[in-house]
Amino acid sequence: MKITYHGHACFTVESDGHRVVIDPFLTGNPTADVGPDDIEAEAVLLTHGHGDHVGDAEAIARRTGATVIAPFELAMHFARLGLNAHPMHLGGGHSFPFGHVKLTLAFHGSGLEVGDRIEYAGNPCGFLLTMGGKTFYHAGDTALFGDMQLIGSRHRIAAAALPIGDNFTMGPDDALQAAEWVQAGVVIPMHYDTFDLIRQDAESFVRSLAGKGLKGQVLKPGQSLEL
Repeated sequence: MKITYHGHACFTVESDGHRVVIDPFLTGNPTADVGPDDIEAEAVLLTHGHGDHVGDAEAIARRTGATVIAPFELAMHFARLGLNAHPMHLGGGHSFPFGHVKLTLAFHGSGLEVGDRIEYAGNPCGFLLTMGGKTFYHAGDTALFGDMQLIGSRHRIAAAALPIGDNFTMGPDDALQAAEWVQAGVVIPMHYDTFDLIRQDAESFVRSLAGKGLKGQVLKPGQSLEL
């Protein structure tokens, strides 16, 4: 499994000739290393409906024919646009040609900005994405919640991406607790430094992980981790 970070909460994940993209906020993202035309993927996974996560999902899916995989209400939005969509919901899992996807809880909001209104986009989620026998936990935008202990105890997680930005999501202290509960092989901080409001010291967070006997790795946009 190869995990590549593209800034904010966007990752591409590759294994055995398959590639998917998660939360492709690229256009308008000052930290992104690529644009939507640079992304090739057979699936677009969306954790929730906010613009800094949905991002370029429509453009990528329309150009590549990728399937949009998201919680039901959000997936149906893309189906109405004439795109391939596979609706799922919390706790559900499904096997695809590229691997297996299971939706986890995430404590946040979810709404699409459509003109001057907010369109309900269902519950937010996290993803347990298994490809090539390895599982990547993308927590999505979330607060700390106790069931992260269950996620960690019931799944062997090779890598976990946890938000550390604070204000809208967990901050570094809560993310440190989440990392202790999830017990991933390596923790990747995400959802920070995109805007001034979520500036954080990711290297300091990784040092805090090391102090707990946990492994962390800061990925700069464009950098990859191979598991």
